Amino acid sequence: MQQRLSGRVAVVTGGASGMGEGIARRLAAEGAQVEILDRQPADTVLAAIRAAGGQADSVLADTTDEAALAAAAAAVGERHQGRIDILVNNAGILSERKPWHELARAEVERFLQVNFMGYFLTTQAFYPLLRQSRAGRVINVASRTYFLANPGQLAYVASKGAVMGMTRVLAKEMGPENITVNAVAPGMIATPGTREYSDEAAFDRVMQNQAIRKRGEPRHLAGLVAYLASDDAELVTGQMWLCDGGGYLL
Repeated sequence: MQQRLSGRVAVVTGGASGMGEGIARRLAAEGAQVEILDRQPADTVLAAIRAAGGQADSVLADTTDEAALAAAAAAVGERHQGRIDILVNNAGILSERKPWHELARAEVERFLQVNFMGYFLTTQAFYPLLRQSRAGRVINVASRTYFLANPGQLAYVASKGAVMGMTRVLAKEMGPENITVNAVAPGMIATPGTREYSDEAAFDRVMQNQAIRKRGEPRHLAGLVAYLASDDAELVTGQMWLCDGGGYLL
């Protein structure tokens, strides 16, 4: 595999499993020194990356905890001479379907807190390290449900819509510092999180609505993230990239 990210330092939140794990592995395979930030230990992922010849470390932190994020940023900065090059905001929560009028305020606030504020606070915490990069990258994992407006997913859709808004504003604010900010929106990716709320029949239904009838896997999204993290995308910013096999197209 080409080494487009050799010498770069990448932080991936929620990288201990699921889509985050796929992203962490791909960035490491392309030469990045990966830091996995997660509430759960990332020992299995770290071992896999190192066994494949990659470089990886991890820090434990909840993306909604400002003190924990500050400590994580300090630890990462100490390991990498006060610099990171890539920040992938991925850690988030999913939901079962529930009519909007049955949602409690606390449920909606929880999604906004984790899926939006978590991204915002993490970006704030690592911003001083990103500023030291010659080619900083922020990549936010959003969701195509914002476009689909799926009934029963108001809290989730609202939180991911906020991520899209943040992406566009930060692209303009960080542009003068040569930091690009983009969002990626996967289709239905088979991960432990999505399987908790969707059975095999649901995955098959989604796949049949795609232009390319292939089930989405973390590696598909990881390839797009690697591109946006590379010099090939140095003039790409403020954009929302769909990676769903053409499901929204149809």
